[in-house]
Amino acid sequence: MKDEEITFTEVDDDILEILGLPDQRAQVDLAAAITLEIRRRGLTQTQAAKLLGIKQPDVSAIMNARIDGFSQERLERLLNALDMEVRIQVGPRPADKERAGISVQLVESF
Repeated sequence: MKDEEITFTEVDDDILEILGLPDQRAQVDLAAAITLEIRRRGLTQTQAAKLLGIKQPDVSAIMNARIDGFSQERLERLLNALDMEVRIQVGPRPADKERAGISVQLVESF
């Protein structure tokens, strides 16, 4: 499978609030990390479902960013099932941000 380049676009923190949507940025980013790992391994959705201990339609939902039924904790557990380490870091709000928030960063190694 050829390497895919993924580009993340920073969205203004207020956009979800303006649109009246819940802030699911972390869940979307975690679902993207799951999707990337499934693709990196060349797994079918059925194979991924078996590995993750969930049903194939749930894998399809995750891979299509339909994450309403997935808590952040559940997505973290699914990443763990893929042997992906999840680390949460807490620190002061960066000076260039108006408000503190939550972000997910995919790294090659710790």
